[in-house]
Amino acid sequence: MSAGQAALSASPASAAGPGFVEFAEVEKSYDGRTFAVTRMNLSVARGEFLTLLGPSGSGKTTTLNMLAGFERPTHGTITLEGQAVDRLPPYQRNIGMVFQNYALFPHMSVADNVGFPLSVRQVSKADIAARVARALDMVRLKQFSDRRPAQLSGGQQQRVALARALVFEPRLVLMDEPLGALDKKLREHMQLEIKQIHTMLGVTIVYVTHDQSEALTMSDRVAVFNNGGIAQLGSPDDLYNTPQSSFVASFIGENNTLEGVVDRVSGQECRVRLNGGGEITALAVGVTQGSACHVAVRPERLSLSAANGGNSLPATVDGRIYLGDHLRLLARLANDQVLTVKVGPEATMANGETVTVSCAPNDCRAFPADAGTGGAIPKQGK
Repeated sequence: MSAGQAALSASPASAAGPGFVEFAEVEKSYDGRTFAVTRMNLSVARGEFLTLLGPSGSGKTTTLNMLAGFERPTHGTITLEGQAVDRLPPYQRNIGMVFQNYALFPHMSVADNVGFPLSVRQVSKADIAARVARALDMVRLKQFSDRRPAQLSGGQQQRVALARALVFEPRLVLMDEPLGALDKKLREHMQLEIKQIHTMLGVTIVYVTHDQSEALTMSDRVAVFNNGGIAQLGSPDDLYNTPQSSFVASFIGENNTLEGVVDRVSGQECRVRLNGGGEITALAVGVTQGSACHVAVRPERLSLSAANGGNSLPATVDGRIYLGDHLRLLARLANDQVLTVKVGPEATMANGETVTVSCAPNDCRAFPADAGTGGAIPKQGK
């Protein structure tokens, strides 16, 4: 790490345990009757990259705004390094913020935009110049210091906004849909850049997005929001491979959902009678015998071969989607349910051809049909 990078760095994640940021029983209501956030208990570790992920209206942005100081919680406490901040104004929290629309001053140069947080803190001009140079060097924009924001590309403007959020060495950086205005290729490039800066500096980042691939790519942990609460909190791998509800299974990654009724439960597995005919064995996640359920299985976990002791369902090829490195085959079951099966690009199955769709019981997860809508979770750390 260079001297400039060291000057901007925060403590690494390994330096402290959970509790850098704490939400304790936090709720937010705008009208006193309905709640945008309900019973929020959440711990963020120092140096962690935590993403708040969820659909519009799920409570993720309200949660970020309460941490930033733009909203006050109706109930509960928010602490930062052990200090209650839920009644402090934003400028007293020492938090960096990156917005979707960049929020750069169009009449100012890049250097003046980056230096603005230092000038309002009455830092000396000489120190401002040195720290701005280091920040712009970190985001590889030092040569553009005299330009105005309108003379930069969208990705360059976002890097200016990131440098401005880091230049005053905040203890926490919040990012609200910062890449939403960029095209797909540039967005993917900026995801890697932000993650590299996070790794380099060790700064704590809380990031809001509705893009699940963005959350999986960048995060140490992801909090999946729904209906004002956290449906599940965990690593990207945990959320993708072991979802705890039908909502999380469908929201994270691509997923097939089969509907049916639990015929019997045996240990960790259950046997499900599918609506319209057929049976399948799956891992039982909170289901009981005789209850309606949803069985989730990823497209890449399905194959078109003999089951070898696993699940086996006859089907007919109903469509082919070519995606370069693989094919998505649409397989219609006897009950008229259509499954998406991910196979290699060399697959030769034609529309109308009869196939056998198979999968291992461990790759199928059965959830209660009326569950998976989210809700608050118990307090937990990293």
